[in-house]
Amino acid sequence: MTAKWILREGVKMDDATASEVAKIACALKSLSAYTSLAMESEDAPEDLQVIVDEGLDAMTRIFVW
Repeated sequence: MTAKWILREGVKMDDATASEVAKIACALKSLSAYTSLAMESEDAPEDLQVIVDEGLDAMTRIFVW
């Protein structure tokens, strides 16, 4: 299976670890979309959006989106 993610320049991670981290990144992106929708209906606490955004920022430092 060909990897569908690209590590940022300077990031060193073996393929197996990068693959697992990429799964977390995809989950965070999905959670971000859900959180955005939930915030519109006020079903989610505001700090959840902050936590998700921090996670996405961390993934941006590792992967090229």
